[in-house]
Amino acid sequence: MSATRLASSTLDSDSFRAIADLAYRESGLTLADKKATMIQSRLRHRLRILGLPDFAAYCAYIQSENGQEEHPHLISALTTNVSHFFRESHHFDTLGKLVAKRLPDLRAGGCLRIWSAGCSNGQEPLSIAMTLLDHAPDMHKLDLRILATDIDASVINFAREGVYPDRLMSGVSDEMRARFFTRHTASAGGESGYAAKSEIKGMIRYNPLNLLKEWPMRSQFDVIFCRNVVIYFDVETQCRLWPRMHQLLRPDGVLFLGHSERIAQPEKFGFRVGEPTTYRPL
Repeated sequence: MSATRLASSTLDSDSFRAIADLAYRESGLTLADKKATMIQSRLRHRLRILGLPDFAAYCAYIQSENGQEEHPHLISALTTNVSHFFRESHHFDTLGKLVAKRLPDLRAGGCLRIWSAGCSNGQEPLSIAMTLLDHAPDMHKLDLRILATDIDASVINFAREGVYPDRLMSGVSDEMRARFFTRHTASAGGESGYAAKSEIKGMIRYNPLNLLKEWPMRSQFDVIFCRNVVIYFDVETQCRLWPRMHQLLRPDGVLFLGHSERIAQPEKFGFRVGEPTTYRPL
C-alpha cells in the first residue's frame, strides 16, 4: 500500500463514531462531530505506522484483542499537550503564599504534598518546584513531594528528561533560567535548549495515570493542579471526578483549575470558591 494512498484516506462517519466512543470510554475525552477533520489529521500517521489502508481497517484493529496496545497511541494523538511555564501566574502567587504560611511547620518536621494532574510535558510541575525553591531555597531538603501525572506516557517520558528547546522556555525569567537550568546543546539535527537541573527534577515524581481509572495514591494532598484537563470532559464525567478530588484534598488544601474551567455548584461537591479558578474544601 503506497504512502500516498494512506495519506489520502478520509475518516468516514462510522469510523469517527467508533474512535470517539473509544476515546470517551478510555479517557473521558469528548469529541464533537466538528472534530472529525482534526481526528483524521492526527491519526493518519498511525495508519502509516501500522500499514493499514483506511480508517475502517484502523477501527477494526483497535476494537480487536490485538489492537488493545494501540489505545494509548490513539489517546496520545487526540490529546493536546500544550503548556507553558508559569501558565496562569496567579495560581503560583497563591501557591507561594501557601508555602510561606506552611514553612514553619515544614521546618519543624511537617510535610507538603502537591499533585500536578495532567502535567503534559512537565512545565507545570517544574514551575511548581521553582516557585517553592524561590520562597524557600532549602525546600528540596524538606519533606516535600510533587507528583506529576498524565494519561500520555510519551509526554511523561519527555517530562522526565527535563530538556526544553528554546521555543518552550517562555515564561521563565533570566534569573530563574540561570538558577534552575543549564544550557543544552542538541545533537545534529536537534534543537538547542535548556535542561532542568537535578535540584528541581529530583523534587518531582512522574507517572502515567488515567484520571478515569483507579488512582494508586492513598495519602491526601495540600495542593492539586488539575488545569486544562476537565475542559475535554462532559459534565457527567466531571461530576464523577470532583468527589474523588475532594477526597484526596486535605481540609485546608487548594484545587486549581484552568481559566476556562469551573465546578458547577461547588458546594454540592464540598468545595467553596476562592481566588479565580481556585477551590478550597468547605
